[in-house]
Order: sequence, then C-alpha cells, then structure tokens
Amino acid sequence: MATTAKINNRMLTWARERSGTAVHDFAVKCGINEERLRLWEEGKQALTFHQAQMFADKAHVPFGYLFLREPPVEELPLPDLRTLGNQGVNRPSAELLDLIKLTLHRQQWYREYLSKELASPCEVVGRVRTETAVPAIVNDMRELLGVPAHPQRGSWEEYYRDLVQRIETLGILVMREASLGHHTRPLSVEEFRGFAISDEYAPTIFVNHADAPGARLFTLIHELCHIWMGISGVSDGSESSERESEVKCNAVAAEFLVPESEFRPLWNDKDDWKGNLASLEAYFHVSQWVLVRRALTLGFINIYQYRQFIAEQKALWEARKKKSDGGPSFHKTKNAQISKRFSKAVLSQAFNGQILLREAGQLLGINPAKLKKFADEVRL
Repeated sequence: MATTAKINNRMLTWARERSGTAVHDFAVKCGINEERLRLWEEGKQALTFHQAQMFADKAHVPFGYLFLREPPVEELPLPDLRTLGNQGVNRPSAELLDLIKLTLHRQQWYREYLSKELASPCEVVGRVRTETAVPAIVNDMRELLGVPAHPQRGSWEEYYRDLVQRIETLGILVMREASLGHHTRPLSVEEFRGFAISDEYAPTIFVNHADAPGARLFTLIHELCHIWMGISGVSDGSESSERESEVKCNAVAAEFLVPESEFRPLWNDKDDWKGNLASLEAYFHVSQWVLVRRALTLGFINIYQYRQFIAEQKALWEARKKKSDGGPSFHKTKNAQISKRFSKAVLSQAFNGQILLREAGQLLGINPAKLKKFADEVRL
C-alpha cells in the first residue's frame, strides 16, 4: 500500500490558485476528475507521496511547500514599477515570479563569470539621472550605440535585431521569451512588458515576447533607459503611468525611435489619422505600434483612439499566431531568446570543463545532451 503524504490540504488550494489554474483545468493536468481534486483540497482524501509530488510539479511549486502551515509571502525580487490605478500590481503571477528568479540566477552567474575574467564595469549603467533631459539621454544612447536618429532602410524587425546586437555589444544582456520554458506557461502582456536589472557588471534587460512584435521595439528602448538611469524594476509600459522613472523611460523611448522634430511636420491632421501610418512607417522604419504611441505622446490622437488601435493590432497578431505553422528550429529559437553573450559564456565554460554540462543545460534551458548541437546550429 502506498504511503500517504501528511501535507497541509490548504496548501493544495493555494498552490493551484497560485498557478492561475481553475479546478477543471488542473484536474485535467493531473489526470483525475474534479471530484477527486476537490476531495484532496478539502482534506477528505489523502494523497500518496507520488500524487503529492505530481501535484507540486503541475502547480510549479517546490514539493516542500505542501507541508507548510501557511503559504509563504511571495514578493517580486525587483522593484514593481507597473501601474494599475497608479499603484503597483499586488499579486504577481507564478510565471512572473519564477521568470524573474530564473533571470536573476542567470544574471548572477554571468556576474561571477565576469569577475573571474577580471572584466571592467559596464560604462552605461547609471550614466544619467531621472532629472536629465530627454534629448540628452537620447543623444547619449544613440552615440554609444552608434545609430542615427532612425534607420534609412530595412524593416523595423531588422532594426530591432540590430539594436539588440548593439546593446549586447555594450555589455548588457538582452533576454526575450514568450513563455516560461514551455507553451503551457505563457507570459502575460497584461501583467508586464519587460524588466531591467541594473548591475554595474552584468546589467540585464528582459522583453516579453508574448507581446505583439511591433510593441517590443518600444519596450527594448524603455528598459535600456532604465539601465542608463541605473534603475531596476518591472514595467508594463503603461501610457498612463505617473511614476517619474516610467514617464522618463516612455519619453526617451518615444524620442529615440521617432524624433519629434521630424515627426511633427510629417503628420497630416486629417479625419482618417490612420492614413498617416504607411508613409511614416516607410520613413522612420519602425512599427505602426510605435508610431501610434508617438502620436499619442504628442497629442495628435487621444487615449481612446490609441487603445482602440492597439486592441486591433493585438487581435491581428493573435490571429496570425494561430495561422502560422512551422518556424525556426528549437535551437535557433532558443538563441533568439537567450542573450548571445550569456550563451557564449555558458557554452565556453561547459566545453572547457569549468562547469558541468548539467549546470550549463539548466542555465540555458536545454538538454545537456543537445548542447553541442545548440552551439553548432547558432554558431556560438
């Protein structure tokens, strides 16, 4: 007879709710019916150790948590700069909490790696203050990145990839993912768009790739501004934020991507304001999402027009995702998600015997047996 686990049944309900999963859906995950799940959560039927371990795995919590008397107090490891009625969002999802912990683990590993390599501090961290004027910050960022006011050719997707590469050249890790390791744990755009970890040796940016592609460019520069100001935090990119740092980062991202001096004379104040977008997209080589955000900041459209447009763009993006099939290989996708600087460092240490392949696999989110293939395919 299987040994039962003397767990706190109230922790079962907490763990399931923490995962954001309804009773029916969680029962399906566990391969049981709703009635049995309710009996477990009500303490009317005991779980075996195997069942309890499976429950913890499906809820994405450590097995030991199920034995606690009270749920642990979970707070964001980074400052919460998001806005919901001008207040921080109180209860972060399990995905956001676990993602930040994973990113901090990677960032701290890379910091230790740099210290062993006797690397110098990253010169861009905390270069400016929140009081610094927007044009001064933008000009400094453009100068160090080596980019003009806007691209003269190419698509905004190419511009995004080029900026990521240039940002990494400055010593900043850029991480991008749409889910936490698996499609069953998607990241929520409504919860956050990105975050920044300001560290003098290993500054890190994360961009939520669950967001529509056109919005990612704005998030990238918004978080880069956080690094420039030396401020860590989780952001939602809200246009209504009143936090000083968020207002400044939004303004910098808008001016960096679409200079006001060029945008104003090109905007045609007509009834069909959307008629401006095609020609402006061709001129600035940024997404229509970014252009509409810029039009909002300059008062050319109102908040209702902006939100309606963004809702339409989101619907189109979701429809395209459902129709898309195939795509790049797992390893190329993983390379696009994890900072190339970070990947190179981990693989170098693994292949030189400085760390175990198992540790390298955990850091990169790749089966240790596939590390060589990953390195070959992404040419690291």
